[in-house]
This record gives sequence, structure tokens and C-alpha cells, in this order.
Amino acid sequence: MLRQLSTKFTSVLAVAFMSATLLGSCINSQFSQRTSISNTDSNTGDETCAPEIEEIEFGISPSESQENLKTHWAPFLAAMEAELGRPVIAFYATDYAGVIEAMGANKLQLAWYGGKAYIEAAKRSNAEAFTRTVNSNGTQGYYSHLITNVANPIINEVDLQEGTGDRYIVDHAAELTFAFNDPNSTSGFLVPTYYIFARNRMNPNEAFKELIFAGSHEATALAVVNNQVDVATNNSETLTMLEKSDPETRAKIQVIWTSPVIPTEPIAYRKDLPSCLKEQISSFFYNYKDVTVLEPLGWSGFVPAEDKDWNTIRELEIAKDILEVQNNQALSTEEKQQQINQLEQQLEELQS
Repeated sequence: MLRQLSTKFTSVLAVAFMSATLLGSCINSQFSQRTSISNTDSNTGDETCAPEIEEIEFGISPSESQENLKTHWAPFLAAMEAELGRPVIAFYATDYAGVIEAMGANKLQLAWYGGKAYIEAAKRSNAEAFTRTVNSNGTQGYYSHLITNVANPIINEVDLQEGTGDRYIVDHAAELTFAFNDPNSTSGFLVPTYYIFARNRMNPNEAFKELIFAGSHEATALAVVNNQVDVATNNSETLTMLEKSDPETRAKIQVIWTSPVIPTEPIAYRKDLPSCLKEQISSFFYNYKDVTVLEPLGWSGFVPAEDKDWNTIRELEIAKDILEVQNNQALSTEEKQQQINQLEQQLEELQS
């Protein structure tokens, strides 16, 4: 099973940043998975606002299985449909890139992204963040984790209270199998890649006995529980939801490393949506407080947001790129300096 899931680190990076043209056929295929929320017409919206947009297509990133996502999201999307007065069509992508590219191809008006996926969508898919989620406990941040099975001998070598699993991974990678989530995931890829691998001059593809991309946080959790891998990435939101939905499975998972705090996920619409529709959508999110609908999603509500709220993720990605250039032995000193200067200029512009 592990061999079937295995994907080369370098290859998946290339796939993650393919052009919209190359991914177009994939998007069209995935759109067969769109789900209509209601079979009845909704009439509460302003009929004078953007009548040419007959339905809202909402992209949902694959944080867990589509079956679970549909169960958790359907009541919320139905409430949105009733408020906006037009059908809301859910698009459950099979990977993070699918949501990015679908918005770029003008096949989505709205999407729920992770931070890293959002900054890619803002860069090349005309996405504009307008709100961010608030966790069930009222916080506006979450954490990336490294996890292992509670029965794995690794836990005897790690200070669980201090969360020193990152140090163990660095020292023993050649003996371990490891799972990332998706190359466009913030907590499942970018954050651990920077803090654990780039800062320690490690190439995960070369360091581990075997490396896979499992596709979702749910999948990495199950890979650990089923002993398909020794260690995997995950995040605090997914583990909290798993504790509620399947405490028996959650009890088999041990967190061995925790990252610094990460901003909660953005909801973004296309920049070119009519202003009246943007206002209707924003108003719905800012005022929606139904706990019975939000709780299964792990949220208590939404707060206004803007693009710059995710500059910390952009800075993290640039810092990761700088470290990778510094550690690239194939580059000459002059080539390294040239690339580093360009990256530092990007960082300076971002922070100005």
C-alpha cells in the first residue's frame, strides 16, 4: 500500500505549480463532483444584483474525505443559498491545486482555502480573501503537527511534553517512513518543510526511507493509525474534529511536534465579482452564527480579513526558498547570491 501511495518529493513540487492550461482537463473532470445543495429555488436575495450569475460555485479544499466534507458542509451551504437567493453548488476538489486552478479558470466564485493555497490563488487565480474562520474555542489560529502511532517506539525516544519529535526526525530520517498531506497545504507541507527540513538542510525525498503524499489530513492520520507510515504531518483543527467524530481513532495518535501558530483559513471570492454580490456574500459570512451548523466544521463564526493577513505565510515561503537556495550544492556562489538577492527583495517589498 505504501509503495502505491509513494510520490517523489521533487515530482510533486513540479505538479503543484503546473500551469492552468495543463491542469484544465483535470479541473473539468473534477467538476463532475459538484454537488447542488438544494433542489428548490431560493428567492430571498436581491434579484437586481448580478442576475447574470445564476449560481454560486463554492470550492472546498480536501482536508478530509469527500464523504465527511459533504456531511459537514451541506447545512452551511444550504443556509448560504437561502440567504443569497441563488443556488450554491459545492465543488469538492480531489487536491488543493484543483481549487486554485478552478477559480483561475473562472469556474468558482468562492472557495475555502488553506493559507498556502490561498496565496497561490491570489497570485494566479484572481482570488481575494474577505473573511477568515474563528475556531470553536474563539481563537483565530491553529498549529501544524507531526504525529505517530501511540504504539510506535518513537514515542519512547521523544520528550512528548517538549515536543522534540522534530529533532528525532532529523536524526533518524533514514530509518523512517513519512507522509505529507498535499504540496499546497500550509500545515501539511509548507510549515513543516520550513521549520524541520529547510532549516536543517534536509531534502525529504533523499532523507527518508520512504516518503508519500497522502492527499488530506484525514488520510495522513489514518496512515499513522494503520501503521502505513511512522510519522506524518497533521494539524490541531483536524485532530480536534477527529476527537469529536472518532475518539477511538484519535486515541491511537500521538503528537510529537507542534509548530508556531498559523493564521486560520481564508474564504476568498473572485476579485472581479460585482460589488453588490461581494457585499451580500460578506454580510452572510460576517453575520452567520448558527452553532449547530458551524460546530461540525470546527468553527464558531467568521471575522473580516484582507489579503495582507496571510503575508506571514508568504514570508515563510520566501524564507524556505532562501534556505533551499543556500543549501543547493548544484549552484555556484554567484548563482546563489543572485537568487538570494531576488528573494530578499521580494521579502523587503512584502514587509514594506
